[in-house]
Amino acid sequence: MYKLLRSILFTQDAEKSHELSIHALKAMGGTAFDLLYQQNVAHKPVECFGLQFKNPVGLAAGLDKNGECIDAFAAMGFGFIEVGTVTPRPQVGNDKPRIFRLPEAHGIINRMGFNNQGVDQLVKNVKAAKYNGILGINIGKNKDTPEENAKDDYLHCLDKVYEHADYVTVNISSPNTPGLRNLQYGDALDSLLGAIKERQYALGQEVGKHVPILVKIAPDMSDEETQQVAETLLKNEIEGVIATNTTLARDRVSHLKFGNEMGGLSGVPVRQQSTHIVSVLKASLKGQIPIVGVGGINSAESAQEKIEAGAELVQVYTGFIYRGPKLVKEIVAAL
Repeated sequence: MYKLLRSILFTQDAEKSHELSIHALKAMGGTAFDLLYQQNVAHKPVECFGLQFKNPVGLAAGLDKNGECIDAFAAMGFGFIEVGTVTPRPQVGNDKPRIFRLPEAHGIINRMGFNNQGVDQLVKNVKAAKYNGILGINIGKNKDTPEENAKDDYLHCLDKVYEHADYVTVNISSPNTPGLRNLQYGDALDSLLGAIKERQYALGQEVGKHVPILVKIAPDMSDEETQQVAETLLKNEIEGVIATNTTLARDRVSHLKFGNEMGGLSGVPVRQQSTHIVSVLKASLKGQIPIVGVGGINSAESAQEKIEAGAELVQVYTGFIYRGPKLVKEIVAAL
């Protein structure tokens, strides 16, 4: 059924197809229509960041930016769901067209630019959902916020989402917001994470629960840069790291139609890069911080590859677009 639906959606503009899918899932989620995509997925619990996950396969951030379809994705059997990236204020993102399919490579290039309805709307949507599983909320900064003031945006979002999230992901690795990736390095990263951890402690005292902080990093770093990031994560007692976001590399797709479009490349072409970053993190973190592997997972085999490299959990996005809900069931059954 999904193959037929995909063949129809793939005749349309990529962003239009995404919007149609989100609208449909938003309308059907939590209703009898869930039966159209609901599936029984094996119960394979994993404990990570002090949280109990139903299974190790999650939905990566970016697919449901505003948290509109949480109940629908829950019915598909995900072990956890991550919504966002959300910013303090609503923003339209970059100019269209800004999503490009590369079907020959099972990849997607996007330059969305954190288009979202703002953190207040996301919180409303999260509160309205009936989902009782693990929910992550991914936070970022507005495009027009100067780099030197980025910390304020992250703290604002953290204040808003803390009590509604099971974990919060700090996105410093999207290639589509100017200056964002600069926050991954040196004093900038140390300062940002220090402030976030301080606020986490204060919010924990106020709300009465501890919400783990994860950091999502890029695949385009050298081994030395990755090791330096790992040291900063350890220094600031970050609870988890997500590896990785999309890549700027084009060596595997430059010969394809749309292969040289600007933006972040996801899917199978980033698989090897992402897995390598996971392995470098594993060696650098020495088991002290759990890793979530994401990037190019489109089969049980590619998910197992991330686990063997050092990930304890995995997330899917582009693979899910190409293969549908059965990918979740297939991976969980095999792991």
